Amino acid sequence: MHASPLVTSEWLQTHLQDPDLVVIEASIGKVIGKEPIEYDSPVCIPNAIKLDIETDLSDLTSSSVHAFPTLEQMRSLLKRVGINQRQTLVIYDNQGIYAAPRVWWIFKTFGFDKVYILDGGLPHWLQEGRAVASAYTASTGCLVDDALQLHSANLKSSAEILSNIESSSFKVVDARSEDRFMGRVSEPRPGVRSGHIPQSLNLPFLKVLDGHLYKSPQDLDQIFVALALEPSRPIAFSCGSGITACILLVAAIVSGREQVSLYDGSWAEWGAGEGFPVEGEA
Repeated sequence: MHASPLVTSEWLQTHLQDPDLVVIEASIGKVIGKEPIEYDSPVCIPNAIKLDIETDLSDLTSSSVHAFPTLEQMRSLLKRVGINQRQTLVIYDNQGIYAAPRVWWIFKTFGFDKVYILDGGLPHWLQEGRAVASAYTASTGCLVDDALQLHSANLKSSAEILSNIESSSFKVVDARSEDRFMGRVSEPRPGVRSGHIPQSLNLPFLKVLDGHLYKSPQDLDQIFVALALEPSRPIAFSCGSGITACILLVAAIVSGREQVSLYDGSWAEWGAGEGFPVEGEA
């Protein structure tokens, strides 16, 4: 396998019957920032299992929206569905590229090396006329590797984001729309202020996509260079609740940037916290 986080539909088609391959659909019910794709009837990639990002892969004991799962939660989930770190995981999304990068980053943060995103997701797979199924595969439980651990450097806390406003040790890039970033429109979540984190940059997530696919590594590099984000510059990505930020995070990795992290609380936490400074508030 190559170092890219992405695999093509051709690659997945070729390897679909590999015994150590696990295909995971990781879609999300509520889509913000793009027109949702609706399906008339159940359809999935053959042999896929379904993980729910809002229940299976969110810490429901946290007050934060879509909070990162805990180590114990992840260990319990993997045992229930029968996934371990020796397997190759391919994650796809029924919206093309939307929630799958978030789920990819969760698995990477818990130490999975052989985990990839299907570039283009289910829409691209369907456009190419590839085989589909009407039901997910039932998962079979097994023991989880004892080596499972959370790599905390992949995540940023609100305290780290706050101190960075003074230290500028990394750059914060916000994946929300320009109107939300500038505070021209109300936030979709009640009680959350409009605007953005001081000194953060705006890169709406749709700008790194070409239809359902990621843009080329060269085009993505040019996008980040235009924001003065050279490969050596550490970047923390933010959005509304930590989902679409991961679209940019993966785009940065594809472009050759490796010093990346996720502000998991994102604007749902920052905009609701009275002690956090805001720019661009209407």
